[in-house]
Amino acid sequence: MNILLVASAFNSLTQRVFAELGDRGHRVGLELALGDDSLREAVRRTAPELIVAPLLKTAIPPDIWSAHVCLIVHPGPVGDRGPSSLDWAIHTGAADWGVTVLQASGEMDGGAVWASARCPVPAGVGKSDLYRNEVSDAALEAVLLAVERFASGTYVPRPQETAGPGAEVCVRPYFAQGLRRVDWASDPTEAVVRKLRGADSQPGVLDELLEEEWYLHGGHAEDTLRGRPGELLATRHGAVCRATVDGAVWIPELRPRRRAGGPATFKLPAVLALGGRLPALPEIAPPRRQPEELPGGPRTWSDIRYREDGQVGFLSFTFPGGAMSTEQCRRLLTAYRFACARPTTVLVLGGSRDFFSNGIHLNVIEAAADPARESWENINAMDDLVEAVLTTTDRLVVSALGGNAAAGGAMLALAADQVWCRGGAVLNPHYRLMGLYGSEYWTYTLPRRVGAAEAERLTGRALPVTAARAREIGLVDVVIDSTPQDFGAAVARRAARLASAPGTQQRVSEKKAARERDEAVAPLSAYRERELAEMRATFFDPGAPYHSLRAAFVRKVRPSSTPEHLRAGTSPVVRGARTRGAASDAALPSGSL
Repeated sequence: MNILLVASAFNSLTQRVFAELGDRGHRVGLELALGDDSLREAVRRTAPELIVAPLLKTAIPPDIWSAHVCLIVHPGPVGDRGPSSLDWAIHTGAADWGVTVLQASGEMDGGAVWASARCPVPAGVGKSDLYRNEVSDAALEAVLLAVERFASGTYVPRPQETAGPGAEVCVRPYFAQGLRRVDWASDPTEAVVRKLRGADSQPGVLDELLEEEWYLHGGHAEDTLRGRPGELLATRHGAVCRATVDGAVWIPELRPRRRAGGPATFKLPAVLALGGRLPALPEIAPPRRQPEELPGGPRTWSDIRYREDGQVGFLSFTFPGGAMSTEQCRRLLTAYRFACARPTTVLVLGGSRDFFSNGIHLNVIEAAADPARESWENINAMDDLVEAVLTTTDRLVVSALGGNAAAGGAMLALAADQVWCRGGAVLNPHYRLMGLYGSEYWTYTLPRRVGAAEAERLTGRALPVTAARAREIGLVDVVIDSTPQDFGAAVARRAARLASAPGTQQRVSEKKAARERDEAVAPLSAYRERELAEMRATFFDPGAPYHSLRAAFVRKVRPSSTPEHLRAGTSPVVRGARTRGAASDAALPSGSL
């Protein structure tokens, strides 16, 4: 079927729907919702049989929805209406939620229901994580069912009031900052964390800190540190710890409130954002034993964790938005080297729910006094980490992708011996749309896995790849069909079987021999030097498109038109980019809401 997707952004859900429908043989094009006239032109040009809107913040014009069936994906259960559905789900402590696919009509979110699906709301999960995972799974289920029903030509959608048992209409207002406000003098830790997680990616919680207004992004409970409510107590790896009435919370990122007439602001690690405003605070390292090893013990936060279970080591990391700064890459490399010093047979890298990695940290780069120099430091730190994985020859290394991966983060995953991926994950193994050639040894690892021709297609077309398709072409080895919450346990069981398998030691020996043969043919240093020569030329060229593309992405500048490769499936060309390769997921923000 010829399907046109209409979306306010090519975000994680839009990417997944785009790729999944394409996998099923549909001809899929995308038009960004940049204005009624451009949308009308897209409909005229493509003559779609069906229009689907996975993410839409504006209304479809009546002349379009009256002439074409337009299916709107609403992230709420049947009967739920309003622009802040997930905010209300987290605010009210809902244990389960849903996604409804309804037909566009003259009443916002009021159209007839084509399909719906339920999903759990795990305790303690932030809004953006919930959206990319449980909600995404439910949305895909509902979209595929709705498309199937439409294709049948016989299904008649039902009004919301009669679309299911107990269906009733609930119109929820916009979730304004007044509802998010933290009262540090009275709100307990659980309430503060819920408010912070309900706005973790967007829009953040507006608050006053050090006599200035900031948006707080993300929150994690801290049970041990204490202080006067609202007081800053400590720092840890770029985050700040702030006291509540009964404990404290770690806040990883801050964004200054935009001044009238001033440029758009963006999120940064809290310590970096505060800069010289930050008073002298102790830097408190995370505990040596991880909280999950201490049932009922105190809660705290760390973005990197290591644990062991028999012959398997688990090195997990969770960086906001999947971005990895120079400092984060170096800390992860230190942790990786520690893990490699442990007496294990299998080392699992990742394994948490949500993002695996999206590569270099464009926000930190944009904020740097010298963005070119910071870009160079960041890419070298990523390369050092990838090199360490590639040269680990005394055990098997598994990359476990519980969520999306892109650009250098996808290439980091490919450095492992095996790549295990949750069925709902989306991969963007390319850099081109950010005007970059790419590094992280991709010119070695990608062709090694999928062949030179497929590597050229992946990097040139710059389109998202589903987990199932990635398995078909050899990009990943195993697709694990599990809920986001169960992915870690499923990985642990499979890793335990791998570690105890009779042939594992033989595989380790064969791996070592293969690495030695490859090194004799072409040393890893040669791949790195060639890639970095291209990257350096781009980073230190003030006129390279990378700099303007990075700035536009970081500040969320609205594009002027829909990229041609999404409209027609053709390979994009970024003028002036020194590349035949691919693009950062920064250009295709899988984490955006």
